[in-house]
Amino acid sequence: METPEYEHEKDEPTASTAEPRNAFLEEKAFKSRTVMVFGTISDTSASDITRRLIALDADSPLPIDLIVSSPGGHLESGDAIHDMIRFIGAPVNMIGTGWVGSAATHLYLAVPRERRYCTPNTRFLIHQPSGGAGGPASDIAIHAQEIIKARERVARTISRETGRPLEKVLEDIERDRWLSAEEAIEYGLVGRIIQNKNDIHR
Repeated sequence: METPEYEHEKDEPTASTAEPRNAFLEEKAFKSRTVMVFGTISDTSASDITRRLIALDADSPLPIDLIVSSPGGHLESGDAIHDMIRFIGAPVNMIGTGWVGSAATHLYLAVPRERRYCTPNTRFLIHQPSGGAGGPASDIAIHAQEIIKARERVARTISRETGRPLEKVLEDIERDRWLSAEEAIEYGLVGRIIQNKNDIHR
């Protein structure tokens, strides 16, 4: 008697088939000079994205498209990506989609406004850094001071890249501030809403 085959068993990719497919997609992404920032930003994702940016920069001086859909994450990991985008020679087109929040907004602002794009349904979130330090009171006090410094640094970046007064930005990020694609353009976060890749400046 033949053993019955289940649909999920036939459709599920095995490790041997998934690896070549992933390698194929990686190669296509590299050839198209596209880097993706999806999900929470961490030291692991920052390392991977930085490596890709350096490799693409070494490969060609042509623009790199960086697609961002992230709620944010570790601020210093976002700093690493932000600084590397400004460090490499190849220009980067920042493309927001889904939602771009917190530390992801910080790295999104690494490029000039004319290279900051988003798809029509993108939402943006700006706010001050948060923390949850425990331990001795002296350590909590040190952590609180570092959060204040980080808040001012984030606010200065937003102010510089949007043209908004620093005092107004500090007020805006006191609580969560959500912006639609249109509101993000008005605020100065986004340069242009795009419908397809042909709308991107090359």
